[in-house]
Amino acid sequence: MKPYVEMSREELEALHEQLLLQYENVKAKGLKLDMSRGKPSKEQLDLSLGMMSILDEESDLMSSSGVDCRNYGILDGIPEARKLLADMSEVPERNILIYGNSSLNVMFDTISRAFTHGIMGSTPWCKLDKVKFLCPVPGYDRHFAITEYFGIEMINIPLLEDGPDMDLVEKYVSEDPAVKGIWCVPKYANPTGISYSDEVVRRFARLKPAAEDFRIFWDNAYSIHHLYDDKRDVIMEILNECTKCGNRHMVFKFISTSKVSFPGSGIAALAASKANLEDAKEYMKRQTIGHDKLNQLRHVRFFKDMQGMYTHMRKHAASLRPKFEIVLDTLEKELGGLEIGTWTKPLGGYFISFDSMDGCAKQIVAKAKEAGVVMTGAGATFPYGKDPKDSNIRIAPSFPTVDELALAAKVFVLSVKLVSVEKLLAQFGE
Repeated sequence: MKPYVEMSREELEALHEQLLLQYENVKAKGLKLDMSRGKPSKEQLDLSLGMMSILDEESDLMSSSGVDCRNYGILDGIPEARKLLADMSEVPERNILIYGNSSLNVMFDTISRAFTHGIMGSTPWCKLDKVKFLCPVPGYDRHFAITEYFGIEMINIPLLEDGPDMDLVEKYVSEDPAVKGIWCVPKYANPTGISYSDEVVRRFARLKPAAEDFRIFWDNAYSIHHLYDDKRDVIMEILNECTKCGNRHMVFKFISTSKVSFPGSGIAALAASKANLEDAKEYMKRQTIGHDKLNQLRHVRFFKDMQGMYTHMRKHAASLRPKFEIVLDTLEKELGGLEIGTWTKPLGGYFISFDSMDGCAKQIVAKAKEAGVVMTGAGATFPYGKDPKDSNIRIAPSFPTVDELALAAKVFVLSVKLVSVEKLLAQFGE
């Protein structure tokens, strides 16, 4: 079929009639499918069930440092958990601080601490007239929700194929002391799946901020979440690079096992300079005497080391890979050459990013929902939920079964076609 934009009004009207009939038939099936969030499937969650019995009443519950993990203590996290998360973060153990179950919670706490007490002696953000954050877009809606909650002004930065537009990043960071941070998902980014190039990481490390308390919020959520063994993205380690450039305090690197073991029941960690970690611990020790050491021990006993994690993640990949391929194959087969949408083809992570014709995303998501497929709201991948082009849609293939996903993908492409034809027909009427 030729591109929709090359069709005559009569051709589009005939096509619209066919698509509308298909759509009504799909609606009549009463589907209830969910592609709204990047949640692991039951099959993936079952991969970690062995962790539930790794500790019992007969287990040795002492950490390697001789502390009883059932009791208070060890604010930094037990040594073996620090070693595991340090290896996962590609940093020395001295640069890791173990938190609770969620890296998102660590990010929220970090912003909150900056507001109430400042960062490493700087003026608390609550005492400043204006605080700004750079937000690569499309990006992660929960990042934007944190900064919006604190009333921080968010500035869109286009996310290119190799990372954020660094010309813009450098300009804002070097010229405006109100710019205090930037959100980054550097590997298999949410939602595009792109990974930052070495040159982008180097440019981050060489930044010359106007604000002494500027920080890069480096959310390495998908650091080991590859889909293929023979095709993998590799990114340069940011903390080491910043240190080499004399900017060792400039980065907060967040990581967790949320999509490795159990979401909401994993281990989160912050990797940063020693001074940043000491600053964070001053805040943390008012919150807790120590995070869940039994959960830390459970993870270490289950995974043992990074090799154990890599083996485990291959099982996740085996579950996820066919789902991504179903969506990508459906997009190519049904929309390829029609010039009504483009999409990413990630090698890892949890999402596929789809860009429709301008002004169509909200209608496509609404059409899909009406036909029984719930997706992330259009606009969610931009600060304040406002996509200036109304074109980006995040596709999350992980949660449905393979059969459900095949159906959902067909409903989605049908919705894309129908809304696109309606938009083009409306243009004829102008």
